[in-house]
Amino acid sequence: MAALFAGALSSAAQRTSPHIDQQTGQFLLNGQPFLMVGGELGNSSSGTAAQADVILPRLAQMHLNTVLTPVLWEQIEPTEGNFDFSVIDHWIATAREQHLHLVLLWFGSWKNATSGYAPAWVKRDPQRFPRVLTADGQPTDILSPLGEQTMNADSHAFAALLHHLHETDATQQTVLMLQVENEVGVLGDSRDRSPRANALFSQAVPAELMHALSASPRALSPELARVFHPDGKNWQEVFGPQAGEAFMSYYYAKFISAVAAAGKREYDLPMYANAQLPAPQERAGEYPSGAPHPAMLPIYQAVASAQAAPSLDCFSPDIYWPNFAYWVERYAERERPVFIPEARLEPAPYNALYAFGAARAFGFSSFAVDSLTPSDDPAKQPALQQLYTQLDSLADLLPAAQQQNRTAGLVLYADSARPMQTVALGGYLFHATLSRTWPARALATENGTILIVQLAPDDFLVLGSGLTITLATDPDVRTGTAGILSVDEVTRSDGRLKVLRHLNGDQTNQGRDVALDPKQFELLHVRLYTIRMALRISSVEEPGRLAFADCR
Repeated sequence: MAALFAGALSSAAQRTSPHIDQQTGQFLLNGQPFLMVGGELGNSSSGTAAQADVILPRLAQMHLNTVLTPVLWEQIEPTEGNFDFSVIDHWIATAREQHLHLVLLWFGSWKNATSGYAPAWVKRDPQRFPRVLTADGQPTDILSPLGEQTMNADSHAFAALLHHLHETDATQQTVLMLQVENEVGVLGDSRDRSPRANALFSQAVPAELMHALSASPRALSPELARVFHPDGKNWQEVFGPQAGEAFMSYYYAKFISAVAAAGKREYDLPMYANAQLPAPQERAGEYPSGAPHPAMLPIYQAVASAQAAPSLDCFSPDIYWPNFAYWVERYAERERPVFIPEARLEPAPYNALYAFGAARAFGFSSFAVDSLTPSDDPAKQPALQQLYTQLDSLADLLPAAQQQNRTAGLVLYADSARPMQTVALGGYLFHATLSRTWPARALATENGTILIVQLAPDDFLVLGSGLTITLATDPDVRTGTAGILSVDEVTRSDGRLKVLRHLNGDQTNQGRDVALDPKQFELLHVRLYTIRMALRISSVEEPGRLAFADCR
């Protein structure tokens, strides 16, 4: 665990606030890259101080270094203007004892689109804190982002939280980052139908948004590019069938940015907004309409770019759909910092290696991690504990390797229609398939994944499970045939490798491939070489002479 937890500096004056380097996409803690190997708690797992005493030691045992935990508006401000931080203070203190960091999830005006965590004094006053209205004028349980007093009250509470964190945690830096609201959006319709919303919807699209979206073809997502009409005046004319969702995205973005800015004025920690992603064939309103998912992300980025100092550092997907890699790439193509704050628990150990290896994310977190039962017996450990234990040993290695493009990763699912994937790294092609598994090389029934780290030319660490890997040279980089020099199952500690088993014979298919056990995560040290073929050349002087190139 110590490898993943940043060591304390000798003087508080040496510390800098945690922040995200927008150029490299890395998260920096005390000026050093920090990889968040995390898990998110269930929604009802952090409401009392006593829960911290039970849950956090178990998560530390599973080798997490970061826990994502909710902070509830209704709990910290039960009556207006009166704040109680006792519960979150205990969570922070307990996390510190367990050498864990926290990312706080602000359940303010919205959580999963609805407003169930707003204080009672907000819920009971719809005149002051207006709701989204349906087309027939009926109020919903969703606070409207058009409510200025709602934004002011939410901002005031969030700023109070950040002020308190600055006073109590700025030196220790247990809290690393905050999520502002949670999975915002309108459900049941594409937009708010209140009289004020209708009036704004009929007006011209704000000039700063039009300017940002018209700046370049890349400014638009493919979904917006299909409907965007820069000569239009009002929202319907400019955005056509996606006008309602675009309208809500703009006003949610302004609300969230205002709340985040109020917090940053008190304590400048990194902040992000997350999104519930649409399922195939879903329409806006069936999924939360107005969230920062990839189609609407340009609108959120336009709002951020209009600020003198953008208050949101990144936008992140909550991924529960099977096509994990697709959604990661949709964000990565527009966002350099990649952070996956919430993902389905069952395939999380497999998806994590794709996130860290292929997308070079600075953090990954699976949801409901507190539902797992850790064990000291390797045979009884959850897969996530196995994986996080291995990642712990690579913590000093991965950030630099990510930045130097020395990592690769992939994930294959047992029910996937795609039988093979290939990644290139260091002049080699790694062909991965589920078709043969360990040890009987029968048809695969498990998922498979790998994270590859290049240590030196022809020298790699492979962390993974459930794949058979064959090697070839990358024709864009080198010629010849790839050969396996050696494969060792290893552990890594203090930067050194310890060989547990030298694998050969049946374990490597007589030196032809690398097989990873589908029942556990293994760390392998794989050394390769290139076989240069003999070439027959003829000349008048030396007919039939053989020329040999070196194997290397």
